[in-house]
Amino acid sequence: MTKLFIAGHQGMVGSALVRRLKQEPGFELLLRDRVQLDLASQSAVEVFLAAEKPDVAIIAAAKVGGIHANSSFPAEFLHDNLAIASATIHGAWKAGVRRLLFLGSSCIYPKHAAQPMTEDCLLTGALEPTNEAYAIAKIAGLKLCQFYRREHGVLFHSVMPTNLYGPGDNYHPQNSHVLPALIRRFHEARESGAAEVAAWGTGAPRREFLHVDDLADACAFLLGRDEPPDWINVGTGTDVTIRELTEMVAQATGYKGRVSWDATKPDGTPRKLLDVSRMSALGWKARTGLKAGIEATYLSFLGEKKSGKLRE
Repeated sequence: MTKLFIAGHQGMVGSALVRRLKQEPGFELLLRDRVQLDLASQSAVEVFLAAEKPDVAIIAAAKVGGIHANSSFPAEFLHDNLAIASATIHGAWKAGVRRLLFLGSSCIYPKHAAQPMTEDCLLTGALEPTNEAYAIAKIAGLKLCQFYRREHGVLFHSVMPTNLYGPGDNYHPQNSHVLPALIRRFHEARESGAAEVAAWGTGAPRREFLHVDDLADACAFLLGRDEPPDWINVGTGTDVTIRELTEMVAQATGYKGRVSWDATKPDGTPRKLLDVSRMSALGWKARTGLKAGIEATYLSFLGEKKSGKLRE
């Protein structure tokens, strides 16, 4: 039996990992919430890992948020995420954990990287300023894994997912990402009978979205590989315009009003698409279509709202 520690198991990604890996034969899941274990405390993490001695660890814990949160609180985003990466990766090595999978983010790649973005474009250009702090912390975690693997021979590796969505997402009106923000906005517009929903920009930028259950499946797949790359992209390999995404969300929520676009507002980066050819070559690809995924996520939103468990 493989003892598997999932750090951050109550978040959107961590919850998906629990759903996926509890079905996997041969795994015993080791879980602690933030009250039981402060993942930013080096000493607390080392004591915990030394006592429990997991065979494998997945680091899904992070301080996360949308553009507003990242640009408003960069010190907290850099400090907290650096602390989590340092405590868990170093602690795992000290405790003899033989394998660790660290979850990064596609924001680690340069703002103006060639599209689609390959793993090799890391550190070849400047980052997007609005989430630079978060990206630097994730790059540090990725590099820690790479260097512990190189120096100490442990199988520590990383996965770089594209924009994620799904059950357990954060729907905060200011601090959420674009897809959950749209779900909340259109739901509230339908409930209030609003005739119009205002959207920023032209709707022309293109973005890629991956259902969180597909990411969890990719992680399970990678844990089964003997010699995975130091880091690897996980996405769908396809993208949509923000206008197309907005129309999908409006349809999924049943909103019948008008969407107005304010072209005086910034569009942001024109395109962010991951090159997923390395993951495809290993034999894995995403299975959840975006339209079906948004519809399922809206049903999850309604259930979470009704039960009082909505993150906002």
